[in-house]
Amino acid sequence: MSKRALLEVIALDAEDAIAAQAGGADRLELVTDMAADGLTPSLETFAEIRSSVGIALRVMLRLADGFAAGDVSELVRRARELREAGADEFVLGFLDESGAADVAAVEAVVGALDGCRWTFHRAVDRAADRDALRKQLADLPGLDTYLTAGAAGGVDEGLPTLLAEAARSGEPGYEPRILVGGGLRLDHVPGLRTAGVDAFHIGGAARPHGWDAPVSAESVSAWRRALDA
Repeated sequence: MSKRALLEVIALDAEDAIAAQAGGADRLELVTDMAADGLTPSLETFAEIRSSVGIALRVMLRLADGFAAGDVSELVRRARELREAGADEFVLGFLDESGAADVAAVEAVVGALDGCRWTFHRAVDRAADRDALRKQLADLPGLDTYLTAGAAGGVDEGLPTLLAEAARSGEPGYEPRILVGGGLRLDHVPGLRTAGVDAFHIGGAARPHGWDAPVSAESVSAWRRALDA
């Protein structure tokens, strides 16, 4: 069985997607508006990216900055439109005012995904109780990944939590894969790999010239080499 780690790269458009695939990315997270930390892309952007690359795509379902669901009916509508356009993997995650999982909103959106696989994103890093959130969501269909830095402040702060959660892999609520992202650096990789983490998510790290410049295939290749070492 292959031990190759998964490398997911944020893509804003087809140029990003093509460069990420060329650099060795296994999967893309499709978003728009990084000033709002990543929102749902348009159907046109999804279609252009889907026709440009052959690797897996996970599409963000998020309408506004922050982790409140907002207009759930609009989220459901957007999810259904994307499904009809061919999207088959997604990213979402909503918290209520107390910092618990907004289970009603998550269930409503997941209900529109037809069983597709999805990631609960870094809302988990803002949760009042990470363990409780995982157990609240454990039985939802399609949930196979948590995108997390271990803490709201990023991987430097959250590393102990990431290592502890990796050690609980397979326990109730801890079956989904840990996808580490958020302030992730190459020097974090060896310790995380030793702990059994096998999925990594990069955004700014794939763009040495900032978010106004496209993904660099060379930067993605450097990450691919580090994960394969």
